[in-house]
Amino acid sequence: MHRRFYLASVLLTYLPLSPVLFYLGRRKSKSYSRIIGVRRRIASISSSLAGISYRIRYDEEIDWSKTFIIVANHTSNLDIVAIMKACPTDFSFIGKDDLLKNPVTGFFFRTVDIPVNRASKMSSFRAFNRAKEYLLEGKSIAMFPEGGINDTFPPELQEFKNGGFKLASDLNIPILPVIIEDAWKIHWDDAKAFGSKPGTIHVHVLKPIEASALKLNSDELRLRVQDLFKQNLESQ
Repeated sequence: MHRRFYLASVLLTYLPLSPVLFYLGRRKSKSYSRIIGVRRRIASISSSLAGISYRIRYDEEIDWSKTFIIVANHTSNLDIVAIMKACPTDFSFIGKDDLLKNPVTGFFFRTVDIPVNRASKMSSFRAFNRAKEYLLEGKSIAMFPEGGINDTFPPELQEFKNGGFKLASDLNIPILPVIIEDAWKIHWDDAKAFGSKPGTIHVHVLKPIEASALKLNSDELRLRVQDLFKQNLESQ
């Protein structure tokens, strides 16, 4: 019941704002920040209505005027909201193209986000190039380097894919690791098995990591960040 209520709250928050989004979407190149701002409102209101809150801690103060490649572990649909709560800057998600079919996420993936079909080399190539364009424009990117939510319960960290780390290495963009500690305990995506409930999600934002400062190539950077996630999640 709670899972259905949360999903309904997202849709009901989105609908009154959809005319505004439609207008902004027609001039998306000039309305990027406004579209991101409306998305934050939808995420914040719907979470509050469902009794879900977020507690964020930072290893150090983050300069949000910088461009980042934000990487996070992925165990729940609430991870998307957790990143928005933890990172108060404009950014675009890279996510599976199935999200285009969703009535809410579909709008954002047609305007400000980057859909990708990981089974298609052409789609992956286009997504990589679009992400590169965004980064060169000074827009941050957020991604889940595991490539999706694993079905294992409790969840286990999967091997990271290399795309975002290659962008970080090639363009000298810092990686911002965001560890989402327990979203899966609040909202598990298999409703029949575990469903969801009100509660607090804890998020840990680590220090930014720069490949150039550490003289790391993309593979070394990927493994270093993956190890940081493993160490932090295993200590929970």
